[in-house]
Amino acid sequence: MNKSVLSLGLVLLSGSLAFSQKQEIEKNFNGKEAISEFTYLASDELMGRDPARPEMKLAYTFIADQLKKAGAMPVPGADGFYQNIPFRLSTPPKSGSVKLGGTEFTQGKNMLVLDGKSFSGTYEVVDLGFGMPEDFTGKDVKGKIVITNAGAPNKLSPNQLFSEGRAKTALAKEAGAIALIERFNIPSVPWQMVSGFLNRTQMSVDQGAASDLPYIWIEDVKNQMTGEKVKSAEVAVDGKVNSPVEGKNVIAWIEGTDPELKKEFIMLSAHYDHVGVGTPDAEGDSIFNGARDNAVGTVAVMNAAKFFAKNPPKRSILLALWTAEEKGLLGSGYFANNPLVPLNQIIYNLNIDNAGYNDTSIITVIGLGRTSADFMIEEAVADFGLTAKADPSPEQGLYDRSDNVNFARKGIPAPSFTLGFTAFDDKIQQYYHKAADEVESFDLKYAEIYWKSFILSAQKIANWSQKPTWVAGDKYEGVSKELYGDK
Repeated sequence: MNKSVLSLGLVLLSGSLAFSQKQEIEKNFNGKEAISEFTYLASDELMGRDPARPEMKLAYTFIADQLKKAGAMPVPGADGFYQNIPFRLSTPPKSGSVKLGGTEFTQGKNMLVLDGKSFSGTYEVVDLGFGMPEDFTGKDVKGKIVITNAGAPNKLSPNQLFSEGRAKTALAKEAGAIALIERFNIPSVPWQMVSGFLNRTQMSVDQGAASDLPYIWIEDVKNQMTGEKVKSAEVAVDGKVNSPVEGKNVIAWIEGTDPELKKEFIMLSAHYDHVGVGTPDAEGDSIFNGARDNAVGTVAVMNAAKFFAKNPPKRSILLALWTAEEKGLLGSGYFANNPLVPLNQIIYNLNIDNAGYNDTSIITVIGLGRTSADFMIEEAVADFGLTAKADPSPEQGLYDRSDNVNFARKGIPAPSFTLGFTAFDDKIQQYYHKAADEVESFDLKYAEIYWKSFILSAQKIANWSQKPTWVAGDKYEGVSKELYGDK
């Protein structure tokens, strides 16, 4: 056969297959129903989907019901369609102070009580540098206050500061310490910013007994406390209140059709929480409905469940709707550390998070260019007349501010499929974490194309004969090879 004729035939076959995939999605997609789901999730009735509010039950019950109705199955080990998470709310103390040598620290000014219970008295202190496990070895800290630097060497991003802090509180509690105080001197993270953000009620995952250990940050201006030899601390923390909160990730799965590939999972995820109720805007609206962030993403995953339950791909599909993303990526972080599916069987995570959009001709993929599966996302959105673009605002650190990063750190290739934006500009800021982020201000034709192109992207990757990988040299390539046992 003439090679040119054969090549033309392959091109036509490929185009025909792509057309049929798109047509199958178009045929099965119920736009009216999807918009109804979108409208409900972003309605005033749900009061902004704050994980600490009772209305959150309406959100996760609705999502679980939709997954069940679609035909998705509960994941073994889950509580039906839920992964239960023990959250706790920790309110700032009524008053707090710490005297170290000649310096006094005051709650909300140059001191923050982040967790633990009220306590007072004068205690011996033990300086353990960064407070790494080896720093605790051979040290007597029983009944004493442990002082360390915040974070760890080369681990000074906001998320790392909290994760390292949790690890240190557990070590300090186990060693019998009375409290943990960290010196905060991170040039890239201004104290004024963290103080404004953290001097209010915080949600965290309950660490059991370790959560009772008082955990305090003090502002260490120019490392003044690092060089000062302090033997004791006088502490007075009063009125600290901690209370439990029920948290739920919504999890389900759809079995693949290939005898071998179905052992691998493509995880489709989005966070369903938002920021709740806040300061009224000029119109008096105080409910932050979160249509863009991230009801639109939640609807995408629910409708992917509907499609794949009727049209299962070769690989299995894991559907994950995370709670408490806005509280610090807590829901996804809990799953990453307590997986209901072995992480080495989750070979790809197509996540959704959003701030907004300012260009309805594109899909912005946070992390585009970092995985071998990127070309299939580009093909899928092109089939719906859109163009896939990479993150235009890397200075915002969006990749590390969304749930996908919890899985990337484990080694799982994990981009975020977001609404189209060309800059984090005034059009984005107009709606981002604002009461104005409602369905009424959303381009619903664009929403439908967005949902469909997400489903097609997932389908292409789930049917791909190859396993997606990080591109050579990516910072997560090494940990990924460890996770999957690749040489």
